[in-house]
Amino acid sequence: MKPELIADYQCVCGENPLWHPIEKQLYWTDIPTGRMFRYDPATSEHEQFYQGQVVGGFTIQAEGTLLLFMARGAVKVWRNGELIDVLEEIPDERDSRFNDVIADPEGRVFCGTMPTKDRLGCLYQLHADGELIKLLDGIGISNGMGFTPDRKRMYYTDTSKRAIYVFDYDQNSGIIGNQNTFIVVPEGEGAPDGMTVDAEGYLWSARWGGSCLVRYSPDGSEERRIHFPVKKISSVTFGGKDYTDIYVTTAGGNNRREEGARAGALFRINLGIKGVPEFFSRISC
Repeated sequence: MKPELIADYQCVCGENPLWHPIEKQLYWTDIPTGRMFRYDPATSEHEQFYQGQVVGGFTIQAEGTLLLFMARGAVKVWRNGELIDVLEEIPDERDSRFNDVIADPEGRVFCGTMPTKDRLGCLYQLHADGELIKLLDGIGISNGMGFTPDRKRMYYTDTSKRAIYVFDYDQNSGIIGNQNTFIVVPEGEGAPDGMTVDAEGYLWSARWGGSCLVRYSPDGSEERRIHFPVKKISSVTFGGKDYTDIYVTTAGGNNRREEGARAGALFRINLGIKGVPEFFSRISC
């Protein structure tokens, strides 16, 4: 199936597509330019609604507001056009920013940070009361995450290692452990970036530098590959009334001669495969 072009804002690094089940709209961000966008499939209208501090990733709160994960380890709620502080900064992350994030079934948020010139990145967990726990360090580029349908395991991507790992996950405590390698992308095929898990438990991984979206079975074998007319496929999510619309963000809009004529655009495909709603975050503010 040929991907359908939905919106083209020439994003430098379009990321974190996320379906808002209350508003029934698709949200995404362009990290380096500090822009955020939304698309309403009922009207086919889309708009830029935010320009400001860099947003590396975001979740949707249970009441429908956006929880933004930003530079310097800042976490803020976007409510009615205003930013409300949850965390002003993380001292260890003053020279970094958050990257991909995901809410878990209990409303906690797993949130990764980028490396700096002096150290590698980290994976944190933000609890409802604002407590922040460091789970992992030594991460090259913290990226896409997802949960198995039984909620007993969590996938986690380190793009620089071209690897997706799987951890045992305890829903009650939020603790992860027993790390194993799920897949490693071969040299020359790009690197795994954002991801999601569908209703059948298959993992969808965006391939940065690989011009494709790859679906993996729960045993790690490749089930299918969907090609796009751009090099840098950054992330993927399911949405729409029955969660069969697959939305895909891309990067490279500032260098289309090398990255592709539609680099930085948002695409959609529909294969009749169902996804599941992402979890709401439930962070107090």
